[in-house]
Amino acid sequence: MESLQDKAKAFRELHAQPMVVLPNAWDAGSAAVIQHAGAPAIATTSGGVSWALGRGDGQRLTRTEMTAAVRQIVRTVSVPVTADIEGGYGPDPADVAATVEEVIGAGAVGVNLEDSRAGTLSLFAPEVQAARLAAGRAAAASAGLPELWINARTDVYLFGVGEPEGRFDDVLARAQAYAEAGVDSIFVPGLVDLAVLRELTAASPLPVAAMAGPGAPSVADLASAGVRRVTVGTAVAQGAYAVALRATQELLGAGTYDELGSAMDFGTLNGLFG
Repeated sequence: MESLQDKAKAFRELHAQPMVVLPNAWDAGSAAVIQHAGAPAIATTSGGVSWALGRGDGQRLTRTEMTAAVRQIVRTVSVPVTADIEGGYGPDPADVAATVEEVIGAGAVGVNLEDSRAGTLSLFAPEVQAARLAAGRAAAASAGLPELWINARTDVYLFGVGEPEGRFDDVLARAQAYAEAGVDSIFVPGLVDLAVLRELTAASPLPVAAMAGPGAPSVADLASAGVRRVTVGTAVAQGAYAVALRATQELLGAGTYDELGSAMDFGTLNGLFG
């Protein structure tokens, strides 16, 4: 069987390409389908995982719940998996370290760690978040996976932190601090303005990751702006739940099944699970 180190190396090699696209899974079934569609790696989405477990998004999972979901996904697919660990399930560097160790134990070869405080729209100060990120890097080394890819998420644009004219400089300062902490990329959800992204990717010491979805620029356009990694957050999960909603409404209303006409073939879907 391929070792965790081999998967981590393969995941790093993906990031050596000009662009890596990581569809987001929320459970083992969605991960199997995403792999079947040809994804070379999979990212989890905390929002989707939360909904599947009957919770709202926003750091309402426990470390144990999230880790269990990651473990199920890893066991179901053969491609590398990077885990959304939200804010690390605790404010202190030791909390982040414990979370990183557990998700590595579950088979993840990457993590996504955000700088927002659980349950708030406020962010950790850059130096505080840098210490948390450094603890994650040290924990990965201690766990035998120094190759773990750490994607440092900043919510400056997503939460509209500070005055608009100061957000770019805030993100750039955080990118510098987070780079010094040993992370591999900076993730800036909420920012899809190509002109601003072009300026950021030119100035950032780290590769820039973006979150796309309906209404956002295409992957090709994001790549042309220098973005190196694209995910879609909860968008695929939202699309799947939308099908469930429309199909149920049709069934209970008209009593017909047109919404289910494009469903995956049962044999194909069932065959994804060994």
